[in-house]
Amino acid sequence: MGDGPIMRDDGFHGEDWQGQILPLAAFADEALAHEGPGPGLELDPGDDLATLAAHLDRIGLIRIRFGSFADGRGFTVARRLRAMGYAGRLRAAGPVLADHYAMARRAGFDEVELDAGIAARQPEEQ
Repeated sequence: MGDGPIMRDDGFHGEDWQGQILPLAAFADEALAHEGPGPGLELDPGDDLATLAAHLDRIGLIRIRFGSFADGRGFTVARRLRAMGYAGRLRAAGPVLADHYAMARRAGFDEVELDAGIAARQPEEQ
């Protein structure tokens, strides 16, 4: 996980997810081995969401990686997951600016994990 703060509607927070966050390739086997909620899942914008449909109710956190400031595919992934019925915690991670926060919330994200460098240049008030 990142080294920066987690941004939510009420300001900056520290990391509070206690479990692992696994990439999609490692997730299916690990998630199926658990009773109840499994580990968190990390997605890249190009990952195939169809493989998750049967497991969405067992995922407590999905972290979607943004590759760059200009890559908006993570917003589309968030909307698709919500449309598929995912009701758990949805986190954007990577180079997401304060200007993008409102868009992230509209897309279905609950929070944004900021890079420490970006957070230092963008005070919490922004």
